[in-house]
Parts: sequence; C-alpha cells; structure tokens
Amino acid sequence: MPSYNAAFYASTIFAYLIHSVAANTCSQVGALGLNIKRSPSIEYLTEQNNYWSTGCGALKPACILYPKTANEVSAIVQVLHDNNETFAVKSGGHNPNEGFASIQGGPLISTKELNEVTFDSTSMTVRVGPGNDWEDIHKALQDTGVTVVGGRIGEVGVGGYVVGGGLSFLSAEYGWAANNVVEFEVVLANATVVTASSKSHPDLYKALKGGGNNYGIVTAYTMVAHPIGQIWGGNLMFSGDKAPQMLAAVRNFTENYPDEKAGIIMTAELTALGAVDIWIMFLFYDGPTPPPGVFDMFTNIGPIVNNCKTRSYYDLLKYNDFAVVKGSIYTITTETVPLPSFENGAEVMGAIYNNWRNTTKGILGVAGVIGSIAFQPIPKRLARKARELGGDLIDLDDDVDRIVIEFNYSYLFDIDDKTVDQATQQLYKGTRNLVTGFQQSGKLPDAYLPLFMNDWCESYFRQDYFARLRTADFARGVRDQYDPSGFFRDRTKGWKL
Repeated sequence: MPSYNAAFYASTIFAYLIHSVAANTCSQVGALGLNIKRSPSIEYLTEQNNYWSTGCGALKPACILYPKTANEVSAIVQVLHDNNETFAVKSGGHNPNEGFASIQGGPLISTKELNEVTFDSTSMTVRVGPGNDWEDIHKALQDTGVTVVGGRIGEVGVGGYVVGGGLSFLSAEYGWAANNVVEFEVVLANATVVTASSKSHPDLYKALKGGGNNYGIVTAYTMVAHPIGQIWGGNLMFSGDKAPQMLAAVRNFTENYPDEKAGIIMTAELTALGAVDIWIMFLFYDGPTPPPGVFDMFTNIGPIVNNCKTRSYYDLLKYNDFAVVKGSIYTITTETVPLPSFENGAEVMGAIYNNWRNTTKGILGVAGVIGSIAFQPIPKRLARKARELGGDLIDLDDDVDRIVIEFNYSYLFDIDDKTVDQATQQLYKGTRNLVTGFQQSGKLPDAYLPLFMNDWCESYFRQDYFARLRTADFARGVRDQYDPSGFFRDRTKGWKL
C-alpha cells in the first residue's frame, strides 16, 4: 500500500505540474496580446468541433492560440521553449491520428487566422496561408482564371496536406502539391522566420516537401498559379457486385493513363450490418468535357448513378464535402502497391480487395461503422512530372505505375477503439504481406513503395513513414541542422525520424 500511495501522489504532482506549465504558456501568450481562447468560449468549442474525427475533438487543449502573422507564431515558439511542454499545431483538422493536430492539456496552435489568399498575376503565383481549407482558396480564386494544385475535398486543410506531399486531381498534369510550392515561409525551432526556396535554404525547401511537421511551422505557401476554366466532374455509383469489373478498370486506367487532365478516386463502401454495399467513384477532368474514351472503361460497367457535369472547380470541391462523415471517430491507413500486369491483375487486385472486405465484415457489428477502400492511381507520368519540378522527399521513380490504397473506418463510440485498431492493422499489414508474397512469386514487380503521408488519406500512427523513404538519411540530416535540440521531434506528435 505505501508504494501505491507514493506512485499515486507522484503521478498527481506530475499531472499538476504539466497543467501548471500549460496554464503558464497560455497566460504568457495572452500577456503578449495575442489572440487566445479557453473553454468554454464559443470559439474554443467551435474549434474543437472542427475535427474530422471526434476522437481528436475529445482531446481538450489548455487553450487555443490564434496567431495572425509569422512573427506571432515565432513569439509563441519562444514561449514554448521557455516552458518546455508538448503542443500541437492544427490546420484543417483532417488528420485522424490523435495528438498529431490535437492535444490533451497542452496549448493548441490553430492556424485559422493565417488565412491569406493572394494572387500575383505578374509572377503567376498564389500565396496561401495554412489556415485555409481548399474550398476557401478556390472560392477566392474563382474569378481569376487560375488555380493551385490542392486537395480533392473542399474541407481538407492546406497545412498538413502540402507538407505531406499532396495528391490532387491535377497531379498527373502538374505533380504533387508540394512540387508546386515556390517558397515556404516557416518558423524554425529556434523561433526565427525564414523563407525556404530553391535559392534560400534549398535543403530545407526540399525536406518540407513530404517531411511533415519535423522542420518548423509553415505560415505561408507561395504556389504556382495554373490556368483553369470550367471543369467536369462528379460521381459514378455502382452496386457492390461489380467488384471484378471495377478492379480491372482501375488497373487498366492506371497503366494506360488516358489523359493527364483526368483524375479519379475509386472507392468501395460497406456499412454497419451490411446495409450499404456500393462503389462510389470521384471523377475529374480539367476542361468543360472529357474527350470520348477517357472514362469509358468505367461508364461501360453501367453505373446506377452518374451526376458528372460541367461546373467550376470550387463547386466540385465543395460538393465533394459530402464524403466527410460528421460525428464519427476515424482511423485511416494506406499502402502503396506496384501495378500488377494485365495477366495477374485479377488475382492481385482481388486479394487486396478481399482482405479489406473480409476484415470489414468482421467488425460490421461496431456501432455506426463505415468501412471504405479507395484506389488512387499514381501513374509513371506523375513521378516524371514531380522530378521535372525539382523532386521531393517521396522521390518516386517512373519504373512502375503504382496505386495508393486507402483504408478508412468511421464509427461512433470509443469503446470500439481496440476492435477497430486491430482491424486497421489487419488492413495495412495484410496488404503489405500480400504485396510481398506476390513479389516473391513474380506476380508483382519489385519496386520502391513509400507510404503516403497526407491528403484524402493518411498513414496510420503505427506505420513508420520515414522507414519507407529512401530519402530518410537526407531528411534526418536536414532535421539535425535546423532542429538540433529535437524541439519538434520531442514536443509534437507526428511521423518522426
């Protein structure tokens, strides 16, 4: 009993000290005149409700800080240095990994007020702040005749998306979103504000393109502006029994990528007790109508719904927000698969799909569960375009076509966290084992298969993102140069080197 009491009192004192430090940070930042909100203010509660996953919103920060400039972010970082505590930075709140953009008890830095959208027609660039969602940016640019390479759902935030690489409907045409960044304005671990570009801090510039939150807090992105007019897009829906045709079609589309202006996401959905069993496709074409034949391999299967039409890019991204299921806990994980040959396609694609389907059927009793698998083509032309634009940490080669596969569960109650966690692990581990087995049998090519950090999909917190990057040594060296004390490594959660 005495040892128990000692442990109890020690833990109580530790918790008190942590709370006191957080409270001190909140007070010190408030004393600087910066915008700060605490519970139960409306702003605080609204921010906490603005996570895609309620599991993240359930974590309660001691306060929420709203810097409006890079210098204010710098001031916050300096206070955090002095108080030596854990913190988090939030952009759109899309990442479902708890603690990555959310925090219990510590300060949360919201980038909401860093919401600049400025088009410079002379340089053909757009300066955007990390506090924007992509629909905010496209709405602001609607009448300019230009766009930037960004997310495929309007409610996805800018911040984490870009430093994770950023897969876009425009990526086959223009590369990852990160390849389209001309400059990063970033607050470093020592609280200095620098501009990272191909000419200034070029090593940091490259590391930020796929390096996540390891190097600093980005306060602005200057991105290439691309011309755009009316686009075409929407959804096709198919019954669940169309799996063989759908899998064959996405394989063929990826290998024979018909047009760099085209983009797709192909998903299958299963819901609690098997009430819904469907395929939903997201289609995009950078033009008012796609040429004949671009999407025929899908439309020939016979969709039960086809709402694709000519519209503005903003309208499409805003419409795609329907895919966000509010009021649920999320887990998301990914795997990268080399494209199988036509001869082996049915076996390989079918095995991956069946692993998802069988695993998901095993948890359909979980309250409110929705299971989703998404197939996202990464054609060779995307890899070539990324390299032409200076490269990034992902460092794809064009030796093979690839498909990034996302697995997504949403469900209602945290009592099911363990069950869903086990199923999520079975999805990415099972897929990885299938890929390895097919490579050993010669049914899949050996290939470099990095994980994908951020976009519509994320790696799961249990996955080791950097272990799968062949640029990890470079990334680590840049981190050690710009954050030698491990400020972001030790004080924030995320995928760390």
